[in-house]
Amino acid sequence: MVEWITSEAPVPYPTAVAEMEARVAAIQAGTASEAVWLLEHPALYTAGTSADPRDLRAPDRFPVFETRRGGQYTYHGPGQRVAYAMLDLNTRGRDVRAYVEHLEAWVIATLAEFNLTAEVRPGRVGVWVPRPEKPPLPDGSPREDKIAAIGVRIRKWITFHGVAINVEPDLSHFDGIVPCGIEGHGVTSLVDLGLPVTMADLDVALKRSFADVFGG
Repeated sequence: MVEWITSEAPVPYPTAVAEMEARVAAIQAGTASEAVWLLEHPALYTAGTSADPRDLRAPDRFPVFETRRGGQYTYHGPGQRVAYAMLDLNTRGRDVRAYVEHLEAWVIATLAEFNLTAEVRPGRVGVWVPRPEKPPLPDGSPREDKIAAIGVRIRKWITFHGVAINVEPDLSHFDGIVPCGIEGHGVTSLVDLGLPVTMADLDVALKRSFADVFGG
C-alpha cells in the first residue's frame, strides 16, 4: 500500500530532500512502504542537473537550491501543490521513460477532474494547457501555458521528487527564471484559468487519479 502524507505548513526545501532520501533508503531496506507526500514549499528556485545559469534571471529574489533531480530551473512556492512520489520501480517496472509518462498521465487525469484539458509536448518538459484566446507566438505557433512541472530522481530503482501543479501561486514569481529552459510560452494555474479549485480539492483528485494510473 502507498502511504499518503500531507504537510499543512510549508516545508523548507532541504528538509524535504532529507526526508525523501531517508524514505527512499527505508523503502530499499524493506522497512517502509511506498509514499506520496503532498506539500507546499516557501518561495524558492531549484536547479536541476541540466540547469543553465543564464536561465536564472533574478538570482537574489528567492533562495536557489541545487538539486540532483533531472531538469532545469523550477519555481516552488505557496499555492503550488508539490507531490513527491517515492515508489519502488523494482516492483512497478524498471522503465524510467514509462514512469515519467505515468507521472504525466497522473497530472493530466487529475486536471481532467476539473474539466481542464492538459497535454504534453515532445521536447517540452511538463504539462501544458492550450491558450487559443491569447495571441500566437512570433513564429506563429499557438500559445500554450505550463501548469505543472515534472522532475524525477531514481536511486536503486526507488523514485523521489515528482510533480508540482499550480493551484494559485503568485505567477509573477516565475519571472525570475526561464522555467525548464523554455522561452516564449507562459505559466498558468487553475485559478488563473478561472477554476476556483482549492488545495483540498486537488488532493482528492490526485489520490483518485493516482489509483487509476498507478494501480494504487
